[in-house]
Amino acid sequence: MNRADRSPMGFTEFVGFIAACMALNALAIDVMLPALPMLHVDFSLTDPNQAQAVIGVYLLGMGASQLAYGPLSDRFGRRPVLIGGLIVFALAGMLSSLTDSFATLLAARLLQGIGAGAPRVIAVSLARDKYSGAQMGKVMSLAMMVFMAVPILAPSMGQLILLVVPWRWVFGALVIAGAAVLTWTLLRLQESLPAESRRAISPAAIFGAYRITLTTRTSVGYMLALGLVVGGHMGFITSAQQIFVDVFDAGRSFTILFAAVAVSMAVAAFTNSRLVHRFGMRRLSLTGLATLIGLNVIHMGLTLSGHETLLAFMLLQGGSVFVFGFLASNLNTLAMEPLGHVAGTASSMIGFFSTVTGALIGLLVGHFFNGSVSPLVGAYIILGSLALVTVYYTERPVPTFAA
Repeated sequence: MNRADRSPMGFTEFVGFIAACMALNALAIDVMLPALPMLHVDFSLTDPNQAQAVIGVYLLGMGASQLAYGPLSDRFGRRPVLIGGLIVFALAGMLSSLTDSFATLLAARLLQGIGAGAPRVIAVSLARDKYSGAQMGKVMSLAMMVFMAVPILAPSMGQLILLVVPWRWVFGALVIAGAAVLTWTLLRLQESLPAESRRAISPAAIFGAYRITLTTRTSVGYMLALGLVVGGHMGFITSAQQIFVDVFDAGRSFTILFAAVAVSMAVAAFTNSRLVHRFGMRRLSLTGLATLIGLNVIHMGLTLSGHETLLAFMLLQGGSVFVFGFLASNLNTLAMEPLGHVAGTASSMIGFFSTVTGALIGLLVGHFFNGSVSPLVGAYIILGSLALVTVYYTERPVPTFAA
């Protein structure tokens, strides 16, 4: 279909498309959670925590690849780069489903993450191409609301697949999802970056765009805060299966309980889309970080006093995930706000930093799992405090000195 034959996406379809691009990454992570014990058994892994690597290497691949996708999309446009990434994503899913080696599985997951970097970067770039300010915040919040349905449904989807067919078909579901978004892109997406706005791909131009991104004070501050917040959330994702099964002995109910916690993100994203115009992204971000710290201080007190229960964990962790639903879209939008003229490269740098930082922190938190929720709760307190300090100093006026 030629570009002229594709009518522009309306607002609702555009939000849905952005959400679908973002949802691929959540699906590729969360659908794997019920299969982790099977990977441990089938590949004869020596440590149950090793199975978490299929999540970590995926995130590392996705994060690192974004450094390339930003400049490429600024040079060649959003559409062709997105198409290329989706093809890699689907092919890597096929390789993951066929391998008999854990090392090859990790390599395939790394490749799949590399492909997934494209929809991650392009989704934000498309939103920034079309909108700015609070309107972009609304678009991202609504997209996040749809996207947040994936963590709710994905573990149950993975569990359902495992009840019918072997765990390899979990990767088959990712192939189908990638192909579906690819088809939507081919049939409906119009290029959003005009030819006259495209940037050269020379080293000077690329490093110039990255220099702009990394020397814009507010963008760097919010990028740092976003990486810390994502790290806390990824700590929950990587250790969720072990927490529900080993700590609370809720193995059969894992997917339902995980969905109950994750649904709070969708509620938060919808709520944020309603509040962002009234209170502003900065105020909501500061309030959210303070709330995140407070919730987990209370949670740590319950844990250390021996009063931890499944109900308490569900309520307090659900609160933390609810706050994350606010912070993810607001911090990302605030980081992107001053960088519309280099949106692709800026999105890639912000995505790279937040994803890689989140993956490394998440793996570290998962590694320290010790049969209790203390490592996770402690990580939330530390990371939330660091993010709050970062945002506070980011918002402070730069001192000026008289000559």
